[in-house]
Amino acid sequence: MGPLDGFRIVDLTTVFMGPYLTQCLADMGADVVKIEPPTGDIVRQIGPSRNEGMGSLFLNLNRGKRSVALDLKRPEGRAALMRIVKNADALVYNVRPQAMARLGLTYDQVSEVNPKIVYAGVYGYGEEGPYAGRPAYDDLIQGVSGVSALIARASDGTPRYAPVALADRVVSLFGLNNVIAGLLARERTGRGQKIDVPMFETMASFVLGDHMGGLTFEPRMDRGGYQRLLTPHRKPFKTRDGHVCAVIYTDRNWKDFFAALGSNTAAVDPRFASHTTRTRHIDEIYAEIAEVFLKKTTDEWVRLLMEADIPVMPMNDLEDLLEDPHLVAVGLISVIEHPTEGAIRSLRYPSRWSDTQPVAGGPCPHLGQHTSEVLAEAGLSEKEVAELRSSHVAFGS
Repeated sequence: MGPLDGFRIVDLTTVFMGPYLTQCLADMGADVVKIEPPTGDIVRQIGPSRNEGMGSLFLNLNRGKRSVALDLKRPEGRAALMRIVKNADALVYNVRPQAMARLGLTYDQVSEVNPKIVYAGVYGYGEEGPYAGRPAYDDLIQGVSGVSALIARASDGTPRYAPVALADRVVSLFGLNNVIAGLLARERTGRGQKIDVPMFETMASFVLGDHMGGLTFEPRMDRGGYQRLLTPHRKPFKTRDGHVCAVIYTDRNWKDFFAALGSNTAAVDPRFASHTTRTRHIDEIYAEIAEVFLKKTTDEWVRLLMEADIPVMPMNDLEDLLEDPHLVAVGLISVIEHPTEGAIRSLRYPSRWSDTQPVAGGPCPHLGQHTSEVLAEAGLSEKEVAELRSSHVAFGS
């Protein structure tokens, strides 16, 4: 059994950020009931697929859940949801709070049915600020939280977005911590509560934690930024036949690096005297080191730096990750047989537990696959479920 075995989560999330959070809860053993609109989560349509509504991105965000398809805009659909909520431990949503209010699903309304529920919202902007109610997507939050500007400072001056859903992932994991902590608090106090996890505030805190710099002080000492992270030369080093990732960081690292090259530069060049002096000259140091790395192959550098006990790894692309010997050995990626989608690659929960190891609770569901099952568990009779189907409020099997 996983660490959250016995907990039931009502999942009102869509797209990316919320589903990743609730998939982690499912991997931990929670019974995650995903409530989808009649047309399904839009992410069902994203990425390559073998069957309609089972796109690759959806398969990697919704494993181990049960899908219930309800039209929550209809009073009967909301009533059916409230029957499910009555015996749930948490409700997670990632639409704007105003949308939850329009559906009659505010915290006050939900907690009236279930006072012990942990009601968690992961959405764009805190309700106390002037951005409240604005739409939020990963790209927008990367931009407004400073990520794009930092990429510009660290490159050719062109703002860009990180090529991963960085804000969605970070905020999702932060939200995961909040939901679990909320459940723990509920177990201790017997009381549920409302938890808001705004994307902008979370990502601003994430970014400023690294880059506050001289902005820490009042008056400010500089324009902020951790220079080692911002130098345009901080990137995989090009070698004779590819690239290698190396971090020459400590005093000992630099001494050992030059010793491996048969040089005493670390001892005689004042730029290498301390972490402070290296940071001050980091642009020119990294540029000079980049020229050195061109003289050997990737394999030669990996062997040389490993022998010198300097942190080094090869640079992988996406296909390399599938064959990486370490990931193969630890079993991060496995091929499983989905009941309808055939053989697919699945990522296991990455942490290791000595007792209650999180594992995938089952295959990714089809739209409405568990509608009848969950509604019956909520106390609806076969006749009531049939009426919801015939009136086009409930969908699926």
